[in-house]
Amino acid sequence: MTDKSLGTFINPFTDFGFKKIFGSEESKPLLISFLNDLLPIKHKIVSLEFKNIEKLGMLEEDRRAIFDIYCRDEKNQEFIVELQRAKQEHFQDRATYYASFLIQDQAKKGKWDFELTPIYFIGILDFSLASFPDDHYLHFGQLTDIYSKEVTFKKLNFIYIEMAKFKKQESELANHLEWWLYFLRELVTFDDMPREFQGDIIEEAFALAKLANMSYEDRHAYELSLKYYRDFINVLDTAKQEGIEIGMEKGIEIGIEQGVKKGIEQGVKQGIEQGVKQGIEQGVKKGIEQGIEQERIKVAIALKKNNVPLELIMVATGLTCEEIERL
Repeated sequence: MTDKSLGTFINPFTDFGFKKIFGSEESKPLLISFLNDLLPIKHKIVSLEFKNIEKLGMLEEDRRAIFDIYCRDEKNQEFIVELQRAKQEHFQDRATYYASFLIQDQAKKGKWDFELTPIYFIGILDFSLASFPDDHYLHFGQLTDIYSKEVTFKKLNFIYIEMAKFKKQESELANHLEWWLYFLRELVTFDDMPREFQGDIIEEAFALAKLANMSYEDRHAYELSLKYYRDFINVLDTAKQEGIEIGMEKGIEIGIEQGVKKGIEQGVKQGIEQGVKQGIEQGVKKGIEQGIEQERIKVAIALKKNNVPLELIMVATGLTCEEIERL
């Protein structure tokens, strides 16, 4: 029996929810539809093969990269699809680093002419990137000549979707991609599938996302993933609040030193700016790294004690197989 407090449909911004809708064998047609709507490619994707989400660098000291979804189409084009919830200062650097693993992986033994197949990094972000101050929610990056503005290399592609900037309502949706984004944004608010989706491939996504259609094991894995997501949001909100408080305190201190009137005017401004930045950076880093990591480990241990399959533990917690086995 489904817990009514969970709603009718899963939250697609949880690890379990995102992979259920786009990262499972049964959801391949949905991912193909989403990618074809998103990517400006001449020949549409027909089929996909999911690859190992864990890639290793060429050297042992290289950091291991784990992607949410990693797949390859029938033309050997490779795709990384990442769902990122928390703001990261160097997220685009991280995206480039991840893409480099796929470039290195194309190297062939013996004689090789260095021809590469296209790589696409797709980031679905639950925040805004500082490098894109405009109001556009969709960004597509390639190597471009800064003088002619012409694309000089089309095989390394970075696509970012800033969900925080996607504010369109149903009557404003202009294309099928926006219907997908509207589905992702509003899914948890629906009690039933709106009739506008009937007959569309997104109708299949509603069926996959419906809690009542899931097995007991999937519902249990989702509930754990949802708990982790809610704890994550709580830690993030707490860190932001602490940053604001620190900023106010620092601003008042500077204000007293420089004079009441001038100090309050300048101190509050500087205090908020410095404090928010410092508080968020330190608070989020410590809070997420310590609080969330401990919670993930606790959840994994509890699941292991209850003999939950290793694959479900990985989906529910985001931990790797090796990390779970070491517990």
